[in-house]
Amino acid sequence: MRATLRRAATSPVAQFLAAGLVVLLVVGVGSLRLSRRAADREAVGDARATTELLARSVAQPALPRGLVSGDAGAVDRFDRTMLRRLLVGDVQRIKIWRGDGRIVYSDETRLIGSRYPLGEDELQVLHRGTSDAEISDLSRPENRYERGLGGLLEVYTRVRSPEGQPLLFEVYYSSADIARRRQDVYDAFSPITVGGLLALVAVTTPLLWMLTRRLDRVGRDRERLLLAAADASESERRRIARDLHDGVVQDLAGTSFALSAALRDPATDPVTSARLEPLTASLRRSLRALRSLLVEIYPPDLRADGLAAALGDLVAPAAGAGVSASVRVDEVDAASQDAVRLVWRVAQEAVRNTLRHAGASRLDVHVRREGDRLLLDVDDDGRGLRPGGHPAAGGPHPTGSGIGLRGLRDLIREAGGTLEVRSAPDSGTTVHLEVGA
Repeated sequence: MRATLRRAATSPVAQFLAAGLVVLLVVGVGSLRLSRRAADREAVGDARATTELLARSVAQPALPRGLVSGDAGAVDRFDRTMLRRLLVGDVQRIKIWRGDGRIVYSDETRLIGSRYPLGEDELQVLHRGTSDAEISDLSRPENRYERGLGGLLEVYTRVRSPEGQPLLFEVYYSSADIARRRQDVYDAFSPITVGGLLALVAVTTPLLWMLTRRLDRVGRDRERLLLAAADASESERRRIARDLHDGVVQDLAGTSFALSAALRDPATDPVTSARLEPLTASLRRSLRALRSLLVEIYPPDLRADGLAAALGDLVAPAAGAGVSASVRVDEVDAASQDAVRLVWRVAQEAVRNTLRHAGASRLDVHVRREGDRLLLDVDDDGRGLRPGGHPAAGGPHPTGSGIGLRGLRDLIREAGGTLEVRSAPDSGTTVHLEVGA
C-alpha cells in the first residue's frame, strides 16, 4: 500500500495535477483580486459618469439666476423643477457648493446657506473642471444629515451658474448600490478567469497522461532490452568460460602433467630435463593466469556459500606476483545474491588494481556481516595515493580514482551502499564497501 502511494505521488501526472492546482489557486486568487479591483474601478467610474451626466445635462442647463447668491425664489424654482430629475436611481443626496464653501442648494434644505471649508481635492475639481470620488466621512459636520443613510460614496464635478461662476456639484450614492454594481461587474469577470484555468488543466492533463504512459512504455521496453542484453552477455561469458575450461585449460593441464612426469622419469636425459624445467614452470604460470581469467570472465559460484572459494580463485595470481594474499569470509550465508555479486565486483576491481599497480607485498580481503549490512575490506601495503586520489611517486595506482571503481559507484549508490577509499603515500590502500545484506 505504501509503495503504491509512493508511486502515485511520484507520477508525473499526479505532480502536474498538484502543481496545476497550486498554480490554479495562486493565479485564481490573484486574478479574482484583480477582477475585484477592476470591478471597483468600474463601479466608481459608472458613478462618476452618472454624476457628470446629471451635472452637465440635467442640473447646469436648469440653474436659475440668483441661485449662486442664495435668492430664495431661485432656490425654490430649482427645487420644484429639478429635484425629481436629480434624485434618480441610487442617488441619495445632492449638494451644490460655491467656491467659498457655502452650500447654495441641497435636497436637504436645512443645509442650504451653511458654510463649510472645502478640501483640497474639492478645490482642484472646482478649478480644473474634472471629477473625483471618495468614501464619505460621515463624521464631518456637513454630512451630519447623511449619517442615517449608511455607507455613502460622494462624487463631485464642476458646473457653472448663469452668472458664469464655477460651482461644485456633489452627488452621494449608496455604498450598497455601488457594491451591487461592483458585484455585477465582478461576476462577469470571474467565470472567464476560473473557467479558462480549469479548461487549461482539463486539456493538458490527458495530454500529459498519454505522454507519461508513452514514456513508461519506452522505459519498460528499454529495461527489457537491457535485461536481455545482460542475459545474453552472461550467457556468452558462461559459454566462453566453459569452452576455455573444457578445451584449452584441460589441454594445458594435461601437457603440464605430462611434462612433470617426464621430468621425474629416470630415463629422461638430464640435458633434456634442464631444458624442460623452465618450460614446465612457464606452462604452470600460464595455466594459473588462464584460470584466473576464467574466474574474472565468469565466477564459478557467486552465491553466499561460494563467495569464499570465488575470492580465493580471484587472489590466486597474487602468489605468482610475489604478493602474500589472504581471504576471510565471516557469516555471510544469509546475504542476498545481489549483495554478494556487488561485493565480488568491487573486490575484483580492487584486487586487480593492487596486483597491477600498487607494488604491494601483502593483500588481505575480508568480508563480514554487521547487522543488516555486508562489509568488504580490500587492504594492501602498496605505494598508496596522494591526497586527491593521485598516485604516489613510483608508479600509478588508480584504485578509487580509476574508471573501474568509479563506474561501480553508481551501482553501489543504487543498491543503497557506500564505497570509501582510504589511502596515503607509502601507507597502502584500503577499499571499504558497505551494502545492504
